[in-house]
Amino acid sequence: MNILILGSGGREHALAWAVKQNPKCDRLLVAPGNAGIAQIATCLPCDIDDGAAVLALAEAENIDFVIIGPEAPLANGVADDLRAARISCFGPSAAAAQLEASKSFTKEVCDAANAPTAAWARFTQPGPAKEYIREKGAPIVIKADGLAAGKGVIVAMDLEAALGAIDDMFGGEFGAAGTEVVVEEFMDGAEASYFILCDGKNTLPIGTAQDHKRVFDGDLGPNTGGMGAYSPAPVLTDEIAARAMAEIIQPCVDEMARRGTPYQGVLYAGFMIKDGQARLVEYNARFGDPETQVLMMRLGAQALDLMLACAEGRLDKAQVNWADDHAITVVYAANGYPGSYTKGSVINGLDALPEDSHHMVFHAGTTAVGDTITATGGRVLNVTARGDTLQQAHDRAYAMIHDIDWPEGFYRRDIGYQAL
Repeated sequence: MNILILGSGGREHALAWAVKQNPKCDRLLVAPGNAGIAQIATCLPCDIDDGAAVLALAEAENIDFVIIGPEAPLANGVADDLRAARISCFGPSAAAAQLEASKSFTKEVCDAANAPTAAWARFTQPGPAKEYIREKGAPIVIKADGLAAGKGVIVAMDLEAALGAIDDMFGGEFGAAGTEVVVEEFMDGAEASYFILCDGKNTLPIGTAQDHKRVFDGDLGPNTGGMGAYSPAPVLTDEIAARAMAEIIQPCVDEMARRGTPYQGVLYAGFMIKDGQARLVEYNARFGDPETQVLMMRLGAQALDLMLACAEGRLDKAQVNWADDHAITVVYAANGYPGSYTKGSVINGLDALPEDSHHMVFHAGTTAVGDTITATGGRVLNVTARGDTLQQAHDRAYAMIHDIDWPEGFYRRDIGYQAL
């Protein structure tokens, strides 16, 4: 098969790494890719948010299967354009991708499905939103309704921060994503991610993970896109996961089908777990980043078979073959992230690191300049390892990261501490 992956981050590098191992993959292309992906696949320029551009590339390269990585192409209907041209793809329609693209849409689906989630209200003006917040008190959660690159959620621990978040969102800090705002009840507990494949009707859980959102050790500092992750997540026990499938995931998938917008792709559910009960924090319509890095490390070549079964409506006959192992990824980020940071610094030491089924460095924000790798993003590298235990995976990942020579970067030193 000729396979095209859309995206340029660590998630797409991990997907490409897993897909490349499957003998079904004859030729692998990634658009636009990055310096690490270019070492295992052909990288091509393309505006992946433009369905016509993606379709032209897929037809020119005789692509058999397209895997859509980021959320923006999904929200823009790229999957719809590919399916209309009879090109098989992995990713939900624009209508179904509203589960990520609109917080209020997700809440409405949850309410219709009686799925446990936080109490909420939607606002289009700052005045009523502030009245609601004063009535409910803090802590409270304020979310931009639309896509905000993972940054449109403010957990306000006091009233002043909550009211300031309303001003920021309606003031344009998150662009069009913040023209409508969802205010939610604050939920406490342990967060975990659950990844489920859906083919429109059938569902198949493919793994759990837990990520670290805060920028500094000890879960301090501002939220980021994720500073590291590990899989499996012990807090999401088999019992809690089974109950979540029955009470949250399957009812929501059924509700999407009832609405005439069946969900096909990966459903990434963020849960808050307390007293043995999971409540939905949010849905994402694509694989998480950096959770994909640990999932692909554990899934390997079978990831492609599972995505094909999902796209072709064969999930009821598919099965996940899990090894009894663990994986961890540590994000190496540019100094200053998630605020402003400098681009163009040189990263040394990568060539000497092992690359095998237990050790990988997935590139997230890199460019090759001649024979050197330079940093071009905020989250730059995902240093990832597998082991028989989480401690072994942890030790392998940190041994690799210590051998990377990049003074302009930093990383958390406590990834996985909740489980360890």
